[in-house]
Amino acid sequence: MKNHTAKQGNVLDRVRPLTDQHEKQSQPYGTIVKLPIGLTESACKASVENLNQLIADTMTLRDMYKKHHWQVVGPIFYQLHLLYDKHYKEQVELVDLLAERIQTLGGVTIAMAHDVAETTNLSRLPRGRQDAPVQLSRLLHAHEVVLYEARTMARQASERGDDGTNDLIVSDVIRTNELQVWFLSEHLVDIPLVRED
Repeated sequence: MKNHTAKQGNVLDRVRPLTDQHEKQSQPYGTIVKLPIGLTESACKASVENLNQLIADTMTLRDMYKKHHWQVVGPIFYQLHLLYDKHYKEQVELVDLLAERIQTLGGVTIAMAHDVAETTNLSRLPRGRQDAPVQLSRLLHAHEVVLYEARTMARQASERGDDGTNDLIVSDVIRTNELQVWFLSEHLVDIPLVRED
């Protein structure tokens, strides 16, 4: 009976969750695990650095959309409420594509809010609510920052022979952001709803 209890205790020890794990990293941030994708380690590292900057700015832009989605007021509330949410979801998709590309290159993706806040090139928004024209202007400025850096990063990726990163940035990041700029800009055109001839 004594041996049976001892054996049972060992079984319970093996199935008990090990919840006291410590901070051992399997791959430190900023390092590359070389995968057989036909690119040099230096090309992968340079693309990962650029993509992490782009992902930090994309995550910030994504969150700007959600903030404005919650806080928009005024006569075109419903339009902007829906538009901001649509653009938010499209930015979420971009974040995932960028993160997967970083992993494909053997890098580590930036992910946590405090790291994003330290890395982003976009200006921090005030906590309070802003009028719709200010929201639109801030979003347009953020898109311009992202588009400027995306074009530079796409050219650099192409020069390194990193066609996958170039394609992602051109086909997804640039095209999505340009389309969103168009939709936002049209809300700032000063045209009256009704004209008298």
